[in-house]
Amino acid sequence: MAAFGVSGCGQSDHPAATPFTPPPSATTTPRPEPIPDSPGGPPLPPAAALTDVMARLTDPAVPGMEKISLIEQGTAAEGAGLDRFVVALRDNGSYPWTFEAHDLAWSQSAPGHVLATVVIRPADRQRGEFSYPLEFAPAGPSWQLTRDTADLLLSVDDPPR
Repeated sequence: MAAFGVSGCGQSDHPAATPFTPPPSATTTPRPEPIPDSPGGPPLPPAAALTDVMARLTDPAVPGMEKISLIEQGTAAEGAGLDRFVVALRDNGSYPWTFEAHDLAWSQSAPGHVLATVVIRPADRQRGEFSYPLEFAPAGPSWQLTRDTADLLLSVDDPPR
């Protein structure tokens, strides 16, 4: 330990300085071991939790009013639009869709949100599959499609004219 001092001539009106004593080291709670899919942070949801959101959104057995909880900030006015969306899938021969999510990652811009590349496969394999980058928000113990993603993917506001 090194000590520094200054000597001077004459008397001082100030008392001698007390030596600096560093504070005791702070105790920390040990951090849990990193989780492989999310080093140092909470685990990502299973891919099935996200594909379940998409499967329920496109399931004709689930009424539109029950689907609005699958969209962040969903409104009752969107229920009929969600029903029309599923009818359109059925009418054009695309239903049922199947989903596969991969490349899950935590959003850098929206803490708590998860980004995933979702592969969508229509019933008619001749139509081919397509992939979308989708964002999901936590909703209690489950997940929702974010408002922005829903607005890009689903056009449910107004009926066609």
